[in-house]
Amino acid sequence: MLQKEALEILKMGKNVFLTGPAGSGKTYLLNQYIGFLKSKEVPVGVTASTGIAATHLNGLTIHSWSGLGVKNNLSDYDIEKLLKKTYLKKQFKSARVLVIDEISMLNSFQLDAVDKICRAFKQTEKSFGGLQIVLCGDFFQLPPINKNRGLNPPEANGQKEISFAYQSDIWTKMDLQICYLDEQYRQNLENDLLSILNDIRQNKISAKTRRFLEKCRAPKPDKIIPTKLYTHNREVDALNLRELEKIGASPKIYQARATGRKKLVESLKKSCLAMEELRLKKDAVVMFVKNNFEIGYVNGTLGIVIGFEKGLPIIKTYGGKKIIVNYESWHIEEDGAIKAKITQIPLRLAWAITVHKSQGMSLDAAEIDLSKSFVEGMGYVALSRVRSLEGLYLKGINEMALKVNESIFSFDQAARKKSAKTVRQLKITPQKRKEDLQKEFLSRAIVKISKEEKISTYELTKKLAVQEMTIGDMARERKMTVATIINHLEKLAEDKGSGRVDLKYLKQDIKDFEKIKKAWAKTKGDKLTPVKKILPDNISFEDIRVVKLLL
Repeated sequence: MLQKEALEILKMGKNVFLTGPAGSGKTYLLNQYIGFLKSKEVPVGVTASTGIAATHLNGLTIHSWSGLGVKNNLSDYDIEKLLKKTYLKKQFKSARVLVIDEISMLNSFQLDAVDKICRAFKQTEKSFGGLQIVLCGDFFQLPPINKNRGLNPPEANGQKEISFAYQSDIWTKMDLQICYLDEQYRQNLENDLLSILNDIRQNKISAKTRRFLEKCRAPKPDKIIPTKLYTHNREVDALNLRELEKIGASPKIYQARATGRKKLVESLKKSCLAMEELRLKKDAVVMFVKNNFEIGYVNGTLGIVIGFEKGLPIIKTYGGKKIIVNYESWHIEEDGAIKAKITQIPLRLAWAITVHKSQGMSLDAAEIDLSKSFVEGMGYVALSRVRSLEGLYLKGINEMALKVNESIFSFDQAARKKSAKTVRQLKITPQKRKEDLQKEFLSRAIVKISKEEKISTYELTKKLAVQEMTIGDMARERKMTVATIINHLEKLAEDKGSGRVDLKYLKQDIKDFEKIKKAWAKTKGDKLTPVKKILPDNISFEDIRVVKLLL
């Protein structure tokens, strides 16, 4: 199925399972649909089964969003307690769509529990309380994690084998449309790597595939320093520390800045690939951990630190591009408002990383050790991180790395057939009918806001200021100019009541604060121009206005 076909189906309000091999653009399509919903003012719960996946969508874990937390099963008493939580009541009252990314890492009983919660809040026996449900993921990726035993069967729930989401009670009751994406964006469709990945998915490792893998056992030339992928955390941490210490210079240290609700901030810190404390030195091997297509890097782009400019690292990517790396932010968003945010340089040391943390990345080059693979799917995840065999050095591999779960294989074969049937049905559906279905869905899903509930533009800016966002971030968030945001802040500063916002935190963003403060004192007036005249040309009117605001 093509992405545009899947998007059409989503816009009709159908319950969808969006799947496909690594690199087929599942997360990209999800972001497209989420953007469409927001543009139409349709409230959507954006979630994922893991924190790392949630940060790719600026969402929450499904455990946090639903109130499920660390539980696997919910009693009636547990449900009653959840129903009393004000923030959940408000959330479910408006919610019309629920997205769950990386569904492969959610156990069947957890998906059933989320369905139970949704039905309780929406007071209906419809699956997920009548929400449009969009499940996304590839079951050939890593399986669900059991907190007590890692990637192992949850014996406490009476399961002899790992219990996948498609084995849940609710799966067959949702009337899911299967959208199996078969376009390929990470690798060239004709390359040998894709042939290997398809062999693994088809559960048939041919002699040709084994020959390809054997060729990858030879070390590659040193023109690119590959990221090393290991199966265990302790190997990764030890190697990165050793390599950084080999470089004699003192490190530049970048501390992450966090704002928002404490619990959400802690959750974001655990799930975000950005470092809480990032230590860099010239010649350190690094990897970008966020997408910024305009500047020219994606999550997984590799490079070397070649210097620093005004305190910011300069990276030369292996593609030859030089980038001065500025701060980026990761945030959790609910109902259009940012609830927690972390700001940090979007880099991490990249001599090594775990296979688990590599999910969702596209690496230029990787040295992969799969000799200690301990779960089915680990080899598929690791091998699908690189763009071609030219960038792959396979240090070791065992038979477990090439295995796929038999149940997943059977499920995947059936999903392909159902997706093909969906495509055939879509093609014979008249365009007018498709448009009518999309309009009907939007008419049900758009939440009408009364005049009393509408929030003024100043209040919207105030919400961001309360979260201690920078003026630049506020402008980007609200799609306004910096000058307009300062106008709003000036208006808010006039409020002398209990609802006044403390804007002192903005002082840290004005590099020449003390210099501008002295200029204001010297002019003894309230006009901007006299102050500007006695300050250097590089100091903007906007900074002068902000200092006046704080004084």
